[in-house]
Parts: sequence; C-alpha cells; structure tokens
Amino acid sequence: MLSIADIQAAASTLEGIATRTPLLEFAAVNDQLGGRVFFKPECLQRKGAFKFRGAYNALAAIPADKKAGGVVACSSGNHAQGVAEAARLLGMPAAIVMPSDAPKVKIEGTKQSGADIIFYDRYSEDREAIAKTICAERGATFIHPFNDPLIMAGQGTLGLEIAQDLTDLGLIPDKVLVPASGGGLAAGVSLATHHTFPKAQIFGCEPAGHDDLAESLKAGKPSLAPEQEPASKTEETSYCDALLAPMPGDNSFAVMKDHLTGAVTATNDDIIKAVGFALKELHLVVEPGGAIGLACLLNGAIKLDGGTAVIVLSGGNVDADFLKMVLES
Repeated sequence: MLSIADIQAAASTLEGIATRTPLLEFAAVNDQLGGRVFFKPECLQRKGAFKFRGAYNALAAIPADKKAGGVVACSSGNHAQGVAEAARLLGMPAAIVMPSDAPKVKIEGTKQSGADIIFYDRYSEDREAIAKTICAERGATFIHPFNDPLIMAGQGTLGLEIAQDLTDLGLIPDKVLVPASGGGLAAGVSLATHHTFPKAQIFGCEPAGHDDLAESLKAGKPSLAPEQEPASKTEETSYCDALLAPMPGDNSFAVMKDHLTGAVTATNDDIIKAVGFALKELHLVVEPGGAIGLACLLNGAIKLDGGTAVIVLSGGNVDADFLKMVLES
C-alpha cells in the first residue's frame, strides 16, 4: 500500500531533477468563476507532463545489476516520454510499445530521448504481451504506467508541492480536481493532499463514456465503464488519448477508494472549451486529458460556490491539428 513516507522519499529522489511547477492563480479567472482557483501546470514539467515524476522515481529504484537490461513501457505518449527521458538521464536503454495512432508530438518527444519505439495496433494487438516478449528478450524491467507504488509515489510529489504552496499562503482547499485514468496520479495526489488537508474534497475527472472510475467507486472494486467493451477504451470516443486505460489498477484503486470524494466527467465539447480557455485566459498550452479538470469546473460538474479549488493541468503535449481545431472553434 502506498504511504506518505513513499511520496516523501520520492520527493527526495526527484529533488533537482523534476521541475517544481508553480501554483498559479489568475485574478480575472477568479472573477469569472466566482471563487479562488489555483492551477498546477504540469504541462511545464520535463517532457511536458507529470509522468516524468513517477518514471524517474521508478527507474532510479532499479537495482544496479538489472540496469543494463534497460526498461520497457507501454504508453500512448506521456508515460512513454517520461520513461524515455528518465532512462536517458540514468544511462539506461528503453523500449516503448506505442499505439500506431498515438499523437505525433508524443511520438517525437519519445524519440528525442533516444528510446526504441515499437508500434502496435491498439484495436487488434495486446501491448502488454508485446512488452513481455521484449522484456524476456532483453532482460529488461517492465515499468507499469500507473499500478506501480513507485510510479504512484512519484506522481504524488506534485500533491506535496500543492499542499506546501497552499500552506505558505495560509489557505485550505475545498476541492481538488485531478485527471484520472489508471489512477496513478489521482492516487498519489489524493493521499498527499489529504495528509495535510484531510477535509479537502478530491475528485477524479474522466472522459464521458469512459467513467470506469465512477463505476469502480460505486462497485467498490476496479470495474469497466457501463458502456465499455472489455478490450480497451478507444481513442475514437474521446479526445483524451492520455485517459483511456480500461479501468483503474488494483493498487491505485486501493488508495483512491479511501481518498476520493467522487468522479466527474467532461465531454469532447467540454474539452475543446477547456483547452481554449487555458490558451486564452491562462496563456498555457494544455492537452485534452490535461485539461479535463478545468473542463469539469467549466461545465458545472464541480461547483466552486465561492470556495478555493486546485486544478491539476497534467500535460501539455498536444498536436498542432487539435490546437488548430480549438482555435477555429
């Protein structure tokens, strides 16, 4: 089980390596939304997403006698980039199994860090079976995108930063909105936040039609969304390519069930509006999955009611074509 000590240890591992992203507040946005809203811009993190935190924490813990075999990961993009960059910094080889339709910006970001990319068809091939074969051939270590306690601990470090910055301001958050898919981020952030602010309401935010977290919280165990096919979530039904894990992990859910108040959703239209809002009002480039917390506030799924909220903007790796569509809309 993940503990606050694990997250604090990860913070020590990441000190001077991961970017300590600021907590941003905009007076004009507060006036617009009727409360105080703070944004944690992990779009400014190394490789443009929070995933670097967990990846580096996990890779740094690999025993010396296993480092030569390198690492293998499965990802549509941000975990891929995080693992590739962490491997580069630690001098380890990396192979990433990526869907052939992954966003181009994420493919290029992974290549830039020197990782080998193995493409697969997300609709007909089993990415974990491919990864297992590569691990066996290379003697490599598999790095799970969300269900590894070391990954969750690394992601939780941004929750420690949120808590520290709000404490320095003398503020207590009423609500914290965190993107949710497999649950590594939501688990780490919710545990870290509740360590300092036990009464804060923490919500996982997921794409409409992919509300497996809501279903899992209802069932009390990791579950598929009601309308979801068992195979996987698909990119066709959501712009949020980063939030398409079919269900939470058992380890991540064990933490989330104790710390999340609930789960809320946003549609594709909501996502377009949120990415546009971030561009115009925050002057930040945020990818669809990274903007989902903002979308859930703007669409009314979460009510601010004059309170204080924190929104995690989890990534900023977005293709030019999507930004063009947002600007044209």
